[in-house]
Amino acid sequence: MRISAAIITLNAAGDLDRCLASLQFVDEIVVLDQGSEDGTDEVCRRGGAVLHQTGWLGFGPTKQKAVSLCRNDWVLSIDSDEEVTPELREAILALPDDPQPAAYTINRISRFLGRWIRHCGWHPEPVVRLFDRRRARFNDLPVHESVEADGPVAALPGLLRHYTYRTMEQYLEKLNRYTTLAAEQLHREGRDCGPGSALVRGQAAFWRMYVLQRGFLDGGHGLVLCLASGFSVFVKYVKLWRLGRS
Repeated sequence: MRISAAIITLNAAGDLDRCLASLQFVDEIVVLDQGSEDGTDEVCRRGGAVLHQTGWLGFGPTKQKAVSLCRNDWVLSIDSDEEVTPELREAILALPDDPQPAAYTINRISRFLGRWIRHCGWHPEPVVRLFDRRRARFNDLPVHESVEADGPVAALPGLLRHYTYRTMEQYLEKLNRYTTLAAEQLHREGRDCGPGSALVRGQAAFWRMYVLQRGFLDGGHGLVLCLASGFSVFVKYVKLWRLGRS
């Protein structure tokens, strides 16, 4: 099976080296950048990636555009702060040239403030990342995008490591961006919310992650993550409330 890897980037040079190093087994690496100014172009040259530029289209459409730039039908979509583990690499290399499934899920594990999170609803986290672009594609959601397959979906062994949120400053920066995109999407769908409902939703998110999804087993990191996630939900619905009043 010939595979292209597709990555979208924006000032991600600090993570991209590790990501590209884990992808040296694929036949082609395509990076679709949005005007980075941190040396991403040099990292791509060093890692053997083909670099393209585009304006921001939202996560789903931008990732699908990266897929369209690939020359192979089978595409591994990966984020710049992710890394293919050796076990996952071997599982991908063992696939036949023309597999029956239209796509494969990969179990992702994420790192938060220096610790791998194994609960909180973050793990296990099967995500569709390897797919036949003739039978699967990213949807058009601007945030929380996903691959939709027209055919069976199977699972691959191995892990995709996600090096997310090294600092709270980084978390808060992304929180502001992601909650704005999510609130705008809900507003376009005709959804509405008041501040009281936003508070209830935020509290519910915390208790779901911390108790039902056993975030307490991740110790102090789990507590901080669940509190931060509940706050993120609260902020998203406050922004939706403000959009409805404007």
